[in-house]
Amino acid sequence: MTSTTDALLNGLLDWVRIETHTPDTAGLNSLMDLVAAQAAAFGATSERIPGRNGHGDHLLVYSPWGDRETPGILFMSHLDTVHPKGTVDADLPIHIEGDAAYGPGICDMKGGAYNALAAMRAVAESGTAPPLPVRILYTSDEEVGSPTSRALIEAQGKWAKYALVTEPARNGGHVVTARKGVGRFTLKVEGRPSHAGARHWQGRSAVTELAHQIIALEAMTDYDREITVNVGQITGGTGTNVVPQHASAEIDLRVPTVEAANEMVARITGLTPKTPDTTLTITGGMNRPPFEQSAASKALFDHAATLASDIGFELIGETTGGGSDGNFIAADVATLDGLGPDGDDVHTLNERIFISSLEPRMQLMKRLIETLT
Repeated sequence: MTSTTDALLNGLLDWVRIETHTPDTAGLNSLMDLVAAQAAAFGATSERIPGRNGHGDHLLVYSPWGDRETPGILFMSHLDTVHPKGTVDADLPIHIEGDAAYGPGICDMKGGAYNALAAMRAVAESGTAPPLPVRILYTSDEEVGSPTSRALIEAQGKWAKYALVTEPARNGGHVVTARKGVGRFTLKVEGRPSHAGARHWQGRSAVTELAHQIIALEAMTDYDREITVNVGQITGGTGTNVVPQHASAEIDLRVPTVEAANEMVARITGLTPKTPDTTLTITGGMNRPPFEQSAASKALFDHAATLASDIGFELIGETTGGGSDGNFIAADVATLDGLGPDGDDVHTLNERIFISSLEPRMQLMKRLIETLT
């Protein structure tokens, strides 16, 4: 390993040791403290946005160069992970095997989050002032849909000229140039209860009606159009000998375009009952709009690909079905996603990054800071 790779890995592992499961506000705020201190050490300033509704704080780091009014480069990173507190001591201890470094959240997405700060530090220590100011937004609730950070992300998007999302690379180091939009819905069915033996005929089963709706929802999936509808969780009934009065389902929708999102939201919210004397209540909508690659985002990718070639690796773009915080602003801001290091098995007890990807991915961030105008 080079000395730069060594430094990046050691710094990243310090972040991974501080566990930051989304509900663990103490852990998240502890890591935000460390980030703010590390930023201050090379002359950056930061703004802390207090957590609310059971979520941790958010942090905005401002580059030591530039002013706060000029539109510039926004790095977007979340520090929360899906791994419960204690994972680092039990199920996924930090360890290195060959080129792989393991740990909870190391790939999604502390690797990219750390690299963003390292890139800002490297530019600051070079003594040159890039053309544009840079901000890094560290959030604490992305893994649960960004309920307290979305407005902050959208507000920063109004300032940004470019958005660089530090989610992990995909499939051998590919960056993300487009993402599907994500919809979340809850379907509740109200039936009529009755005794399952003595008066079964009087009942109207909410579970039976839910079964009809599940079939209708799953039939909306259209792989040719890259649209998926998934009923991922169901509940219903109160006892084996009671015709169920209540049933519900949680629904996930993925769509590639705004047009498809509008169509599918109308179809899902327009469902009607198949069983007489039952009612449906459907709530929810699009949690994240589709991230379609605009002309400005394509130009940003092309520029990044040229820089990557100069550094010594090929940058390949791809579309993914998962959403990120980049979805919130990509319609209005040139956006490039998946800039974090390459890795695998995110959200599992085998989560890891490939150490050899740390330095070149950080260098790409640094060169983007130095060259975007």
